[in-house]
Amino acid sequence: MFGLNENDTQSADNNNSAQAPQASMMQSNPFADTPSPDPAPAPAPDPAPASDTPSEPAAPADSGAAASNDDNLLQLKEQALHSLQPLVGHLDQTPEERFKTTMMLIQATDNSSLVKDAYEAASQISDEKARAQALLDVVNEINYFTQHNGEAEPSA
Repeated sequence: MFGLNENDTQSADNNNSAQAPQASMMQSNPFADTPSPDPAPAPAPDPAPASDTPSEPAAPADSGAAASNDDNLLQLKEQALHSLQPLVGHLDQTPEERFKTTMMLIQATDNSSLVKDAYEAASQISDEKARAQALLDVVNEINYFTQHNGEAEPSA
């Protein structure tokens, strides 16, 4: 009808779903010889000017005090770990809790002399699955220390 085959428009709508919104918007006007085009899409908003958006977050004005506070906290942590190490045996813990505490101390201090204590605690864990995992963790710590020590020593 009127020079436009409506079946062509409908078949295009059915054949290509990606074009369906465009094809459905191009409706034929029974009073005109050509289909009326869609209105032009609205322009995309302009991005904010580059000068308004800093490329890096602004550093806090008191970054020196924050770094000093972090250093103080790290020193306090070292003192607490050093004081805790001889007292761990006085804690009322299950073998599994003692193992976890010892592993935390090992990892926080890189103290390989505690690996034997971790092994002894792991060996006393009654649950076989938990004991197996604890023993595996001990082996991983031993691997860490032996590889770490091997890297620290230059080869001749």
